[in-house]
Amino acid sequence: MGRDTFTVHIHCNACGGLLFKYKKEGPGHLMKCYESGIEDDRTSGKLVCPQCGQEYARVAMVRGRPARRIIQGKVKAKGHIKT
Repeated sequence: MGRDTFTVHIHCNACGGLLFKYKKEGPGHLMKCYESGIEDDRTSGKLVCPQCGQEYARVAMVRGRPARRIIQGKVKAKGHIKT
């Protein structure tokens, strides 16, 4: 049984700028974003907002996969489009 996948838009909490679109697996809070699930990355791979410069994540390896560990309170996830 596979997990449901949802597309969410990840925005900077400080300025509201779109950072990237992410295919999230399963329910729950956004704690990490696997690099393989990131689409339409507007940060050019950097971990700071391109509009206001706020750091929103840190580099991490989660279960052997490269990921961005989200700094809580720095981003907003909008949308919940089932794919």
